[in-house]
Amino acid sequence: MASADLPETMRQVRFTGSGGPEVIAVETAPVPKPASGQVLIAVVAAGVNRPDVAQRAGVYPPPPGATEIPGLEVAGRIAGLGEGVTGLAIGDEVCALVISGGYAEYAVAEAALCLPRPKPFSLVDAAGLPETFFTVYSNVVQRGRLARGERFLVHGGSSGIGATAIQMAKLFGATVYATAGSAEKCRFCEELGADAAIDYKQTDFAEEVKRLSDGRGVDVILDMIGASYLARNIKSLAPDGRLVMIALMGGYKVDGLNITPIMRNRLTFTGSTLRPRPKADKAAIAEGLRKDVWPELDGGRIRSVTHATFPLEEARKAHELMESSAHLGKILLTTGR
Repeated sequence: MASADLPETMRQVRFTGSGGPEVIAVETAPVPKPASGQVLIAVVAAGVNRPDVAQRAGVYPPPPGATEIPGLEVAGRIAGLGEGVTGLAIGDEVCALVISGGYAEYAVAEAALCLPRPKPFSLVDAAGLPETFFTVYSNVVQRGRLARGERFLVHGGSSGIGATAIQMAKLFGATVYATAGSAEKCRFCEELGADAAIDYKQTDFAEEVKRLSDGRGVDVILDMIGASYLARNIKSLAPDGRLVMIALMGGYKVDGLNITPIMRNRLTFTGSTLRPRPKADKAAIAEGLRKDVWPELDGGRIRSVTHATFPLEEARKAHELMESSAHLGKILLTTGR
């Protein structure tokens, strides 16, 4: 392994069990070593995401063989190269999707899932890019097949996923609607480029989508709610519409659903989870991002939205904020590097 001068140990976050933020602890552990095709990243910042909260609660364990240290995305500097890695060098500034292990001073990543820090972004802000951009590009562009001129709806528009989806859908030439839970969050969505934002606490979003689209509905929906929104999502879709589900915050079982509209309107239901997908799938997403989206980030045409940063030792506070849903954009942990 080629590497910079490395310490033997590092700080990392660990869950002492399943439960609330009180199970979050910081410990000292050995610095990991990259295997063939992997790199070691000296982490400047790591993103905090809802799957991390689900892992802490005991309902979303890491895939077999992965470290139990949480964290799905990081940004920092390459500190070590595993065998066979080309195109990257010690000291390169990158952000990366990781299967776990991001809440630490050093993290191992697949070289194929590293992307260069976009020029206008600090390394801290870049840490909030991989999980949301991989998720949105994979599900909206690749699976949802969003095309120029179509109408797009994203739920949770003020979240990290939502903020990314709004901007990426506008980049691909769509008319964008978003739901959010307050007037402030709706304004935030519109500032990011949403053509309209719907306060779902005040308005039936399905009725409002029909009004905004002159009765037609939308072509693609990105949904992280699940069962409690399914009937209204079906109502909101135009003929040949596509519903893409990425989370189940509102449950996963639906009783008494009338499937007739699905058949009559030729609707497509799909979805995915990112973490367990094969490395080759994720590498293909990375290449799509490198070609289609990273030039827009480099050119400043898509911006990062960091709501708050916390030092690694305050990971509990970061999780409490995530669970409060009071944030607008990304929550990040920093290592002080």
